[in-house]
Amino acid sequence: MNPPVCKLTQGTIALVVSIPHGGELLPDAFAAQMQDVARVRADTDWHLGRLYAFATTLGASVVAANYSRYVIDVNRPANGESLYPGQNTTALCPRDTFLGEPLYPDPEAPSSAEVADRIRDYWNPYHSTLAAEIARLRQLHGHVLLWEAHSIASVLPRLFAGRLPDLNIGTNSGASCAPALREAVIAAASASPFSWVADERFRGGHITRHYGQPQRGVHAVQLEMAQAIYMDEAAPFGYREDLAARLWPTLRDMVERTLAATATLPPVAADAQA
Repeated sequence: MNPPVCKLTQGTIALVVSIPHGGELLPDAFAAQMQDVARVRADTDWHLGRLYAFATTLGASVVAANYSRYVIDVNRPANGESLYPGQNTTALCPRDTFLGEPLYPDPEAPSSAEVADRIRDYWNPYHSTLAAEIARLRQLHGHVLLWEAHSIASVLPRLFAGRLPDLNIGTNSGASCAPALREAVIAAASASPFSWVADERFRGGHITRHYGQPQRGVHAVQLEMAQAIYMDEAAPFGYREDLAARLWPTLRDMVERTLAATATLPPVAADAQA
């Protein structure tokens, strides 16, 4: 029996941590169609479950993908629309790696029929789980913080120039959360020893943009971290306890300050809750 599409850990506080790209499973049925480079799964958001273990201790809910983004990217719109028009990015069902290496011998793979199957079997279940958990906590608390947890190699010339800042905050240019939350996460980043930017190359993926509806009490913040600040970026992509120990206080501070700001917001208007 195949593992579920995602793992849900239900919490009690007004926080959902979504880890859509941490999945490492690449079933043989898919891998057999792909180039050897796919099995390396270099574009995984490695070790985020370990980094964010504090969130469950706080009482947060966590929704974490089990399958590789090479199967399907649940942080892209199901219609395949580009989130960054005119810039290099990867597709709903990627055909190449972040470095531009082909994932399939056939440049037209996967077919549209295969993509539709993957949407049904993987994309839809992830979003059904995430949406239901957000709705449950919103009923309990009125406002909910959706924290989109991501990481990426710090140098990827195909996607961005130079080295990526350590902490890349995305709020869809302020549209995905209340201003107080954006101010709180920026304040925490500013107080840290790490370099940071807000709403530049990474403004937030589909999940941040789709679910972040502050007028309805759902506030989405994405954090894209440069992997060099907590792990080895070359295979086998080892976790660095020494680096992670330096990062943990900042990561927890960013989440806790933003969550605290959520608690200060006025109640959602009744006509906006539907």
